[in-house]
Formats: sequence, structure tokens, C-alpha cells
Amino acid sequence: MRRDVRILLLGEAQVGKTSLILSLVGEEFPEEVPARAEEITIPADVTPEKVPTHIVDYSETEQTEEELQDEIHRADVVCVVYDVSEETTIEKIRTKWIPLVNGRTERGSRLPIILVGNKSDLRLGSALEAVLPIMSQFPEIETCVECSAKQLRNISELFYYAQKAVLHPTAPLYDPEAKQLRPACIQALTRIFRLSDQDLDHTLSDEELSAFQALEDVKRVVCKNVEGGVRDNGLTLEGFLFLNTLFIQRGRHETTWTILRRFGYSDALELTADYLFPPLHVPPGCSTELSHRGYQFVQRVFEKHDRDRDGALSLVELQSLYSVFPVAPWVPELPRTVRTEAGQLPLHGYLCQWTLVTYLDVRSCLAHLGYLGYPTLCEQDSQAQAITVTRRKRLDQEKGQTQRSVLMCKVLGARGVGKSAFLRAFLGHHLGEAQELPADSPVHVIDTVQVNGQEKYLILCEMSADSLLAASPDTTCDVACLMFDGSDPRSFAHCISVYKRHYMDGQTPCLFVSSKADLPEGVPPAGLSPAEFCRRHRLPPPTPFSCVGPAQPHTDVFARLATMATFPHLVHTELHPTPVWLKGVLVAVGAAMAAVLSVSLYRVLVKSR
Repeated sequence: MRRDVRILLLGEAQVGKTSLILSLVGEEFPEEVPARAEEITIPADVTPEKVPTHIVDYSETEQTEEELQDEIHRADVVCVVYDVSEETTIEKIRTKWIPLVNGRTERGSRLPIILVGNKSDLRLGSALEAVLPIMSQFPEIETCVECSAKQLRNISELFYYAQKAVLHPTAPLYDPEAKQLRPACIQALTRIFRLSDQDLDHTLSDEELSAFQALEDVKRVVCKNVEGGVRDNGLTLEGFLFLNTLFIQRGRHETTWTILRRFGYSDALELTADYLFPPLHVPPGCSTELSHRGYQFVQRVFEKHDRDRDGALSLVELQSLYSVFPVAPWVPELPRTVRTEAGQLPLHGYLCQWTLVTYLDVRSCLAHLGYLGYPTLCEQDSQAQAITVTRRKRLDQEKGQTQRSVLMCKVLGARGVGKSAFLRAFLGHHLGEAQELPADSPVHVIDTVQVNGQEKYLILCEMSADSLLAASPDTTCDVACLMFDGSDPRSFAHCISVYKRHYMDGQTPCLFVSSKADLPEGVPPAGLSPAEFCRRHRLPPPTPFSCVGPAQPHTDVFARLATMATFPHLVHTELHPTPVWLKGVLVAVGAAMAAVLSVSLYRVLVKSR
């Protein structure tokens, strides 16, 4: 919706332009009329559309042609005023004023025009017959209003129609020559129809229509005019489009605009940036997750499109879901990022994909929710209310436990150690299935793991060896997985370098993983062995891992990574638990030392006395 409206009045001298403005403001006909009225602003609270309105007068005797062109350029709508009792002023509409306003502009960008027939008190009957051919010739003419500045007749109506021409323009919606909706309008209304058709029966029931506050008996009107417009007592897409065409033809295009703007459309019939990308502040050190309300909404969308109720979306059902998007958002990468089953996307994988997008690219997540109509269908101000911004990671570290439901694990290591296979294994694929997957190596995969009885989303992000050579690679995460080839201990040197450079002095928990554990262990080079290195740096011992064989890969390592990310402060204490016998010795020694100190203190006090 526009913030204000600028109305310019043009016309021949003595047709009453200035009188119309002064009669509107003073609510009486002025006894003395100046050559030109000063620009006035009507506050929003006294206009029907609640928008500030600027009214600008024009005088040919007081303004130059350059000033006139500047005013036309600044105007949102032009009122061409003529004298209903003077036919020459009517003819000048066609030959002078409309060419002056829109003669240099393209057809689609022309200013809307309101024809204003003033001095209706001087003529018996209407002059509309003389004006109708002009209206047919110029589609930018919105309407014609006959009024009388002297009798204060239709003055406020004239400016209401001018406001309406700007705030609810006809041109983007309707082609008056073809007498049909424009393609962009059909596309927008079709998306709205699909979003509102909650049961996907291709009709709008009375309950679904109530969201539009549709008029009573609309189905009866549609039945009379459109074959197939109503089916099974529901309004079809054809009927819905006809209904909006009827609104526009009857001058009620504000009804269609109300529907369009409710679903985020601009005057150009494009979804606005404010609608798709509402403000969402994410401070440094925080992450983004779907809120409970957000998960409820995307699950309802899943259930709506799961037509066969098998708990998974087929390609056809996914295409139905994507029909309200300009471009299908996820199809290529789905098999590489989440668990799929026989080419279908189950609910678990679907929720994982939403979680991944929300964490990695919250801006895209907001847009996806906008395309799915979240603000309107959930009656929320914006889809930002479907997002939770977590507290800063530093505060999690101070508290000793994270409240995040989504955890990030960076997988680092030299080239060829098996990072991509490790990510595929997380999704349940053993090495023998690798050839069946897309050739591109996965960068991010996501699945759920159990941590102390709670479900957490764990994202594995593969860091290429080349990226680690950059000046400042992004290695921030909740837990780091440093992977080396157990059959080639030389690859462990790369892990040592990464650890010392990025994690040794930080608080991010690290787990070394020895891949290819099915192969014979290689002979370590001179220096510390992987186990000895981890022991000296108070790190968990290297975890062996293999994804070879027909059985599903062992998943304990993934649960361990998630647990370390959730409770980073417990990593070191769990690594070196104090034996029971040693605890007893320490208690005894402590008691003895306390007794000695007590006796010494007693002797000092006695001597001092």
C-alpha cells in the first residue's frame, strides 16, 4: 500500500479546477477564486483510504510548460476537468490533455486519469454520452465523475475515485480492450486459490471462501455465467477468476486488491520484498531454527500435499507443493542432504530439509514460508514469527549446556580420507551405494540423533582440504570432527595442523575419527601416535569408523558428536574419570591434612595468648 497519493488537476481555463479544490477544503463555494490554489494536503485520518493526499492545482497563465511536465512527472493520478456546458472543453480532453499526460509514455506505464465534468448545475441531463467514446479510446481513463463545485455535488466522490485509481489501479489487473484479466493477475489469483484450497479438491468450500469475505450468493452468480465455475457446491478456479473479473468490471476492483495485498502482492503484482523478507535480527553468535509454530505450519503443508497418505511426498506431490513457488526450491539436492525412501521424501526428511534451510539461509526460509502463505494462513504479522533465534553461543558455553535443537558439526581432513562417505553414511548409505547417488559430493547433510533422550538435529558440513588453506576459513561450529585415514597415518598430520590452527585454544569440542577402519592399520611415522596425541591434549581417543559392507554404518559416532556439542564442558571430565580407589585415597589425605592444620592453628593461638 502506498504511503501517500498526489492528485494533479488539469484542464482548460475557467472550467473550475480551483473552485473544486476550494469547495472541498472549505465545504462551501468560494466567492472569490484565485488564479491557482496552493497545494494542499489532506491528512490520512480524514480520507476514506486512510492515506495522506496531496492535491495540486494547475494554471496555464501562472506556470510554464516545464513546470507542468514536472508536476505530471510527480503526480500519481491526473484529474482532467472539463465544463459539461462547453463541448470544446470536452474535445480538448482527446486532442490536448491526454496526449500531454501520457503521450510520451509506454502503454503499460501510463498515469491513471479521472475525467471530471464540472458545472453540472448549468446543464439539464448528463454529458456522459459525449465522453464515452473518449473513455473507450483511452484505457488509462479509470472513470468519469460529473459534479458541481457551486452546489458541492460529488466533490468528495471525485477525490475518492482519484485516490482509488492510485491505491487500487485497474491497469495491472484488467485489459479493458480484451475485457479480461491480465496474465499477471491470473497468475497471482491462481496462487492464492491454490493456497486457500486447503483440502486440494480444486474447489473453494464455503469455509475456505469465508477467508475472502465473499459476497452472499456469489456461487449462484458464477453458476449463471461460467460453465464449471461451481462443482460439488465449491467454487472452482475458473469461477474464482470470473468472480474477480466481475468485481473489476463493476468498479469494485478494491475487493480484488484487498485479496492480492493480503497475500503480499504489490501494485506490479509481484510479491513485495517486505512480505518475502520481513525484518529478523540475528545477533553474532546466534543461530536460527524453526519455532514450534513454524514446524506445525510446514507439517500441515506436508499433510495437505500427501494425497495418498503414505507419509511421503512423491515427485508429483512435491510438484503440487512447489506450484506456488516461482522456481522449485529443493528438488536437485534432496537425495544428497536428507534421508529419502525409494525416490520419495518422507516427513522426517522434509522436516530435516526445512531445518537445514532455516539454519544455513534464514532469508531463503522466510521467502519459502512467504510463498506458502504463512502470514495470511496463520494470521500472523509475518513469517518471522515462525523463526526462533537462539541465544549467543558464548552464553551456552558459560551455562555448560546448549539450548539449541540444531547443532553444526564441521568435518575436516585431508583429501581422500573419506569425508564424503562419512556424510553419506550419516544418511544411511554404505560405500557400495555411492555410485547410485549424484556425482557431486555433499556439502551439508542433516539428520536427527538422540542426546540423553532428546532429539537433536545434527548438520554435518564437509570442509574441503583446499578451503582450509584460505586465509580465514569459516570453521565455527558446535563440534569439530577431525578425520584421518587410519590405514595412512600420514593423513593424521593434516588433522594436527587443523586442530592447532583453529581449535586448540578455543572452546569447541573436537573428536578425531579414524576412517577406513576395515583396512589394516598403518604404521605411524616418527612422533606421537594419534592415541598419544589425543591423550596429551586431553581429547577423546580417536574413534574408528568404516562404512564398508552391506549393513548400515555404525551410528554411535554421530550420537557422540551431538552429545559433545550439547555438553561441551563435560568432554574433558568424562575423558579422565577419577578411579574409585583414588577418590578414597584423596579423601583420606584431605582429612589428614585438615587435622594437621587444625593442630597447628591451635598451637599458634595458645602461644599468642
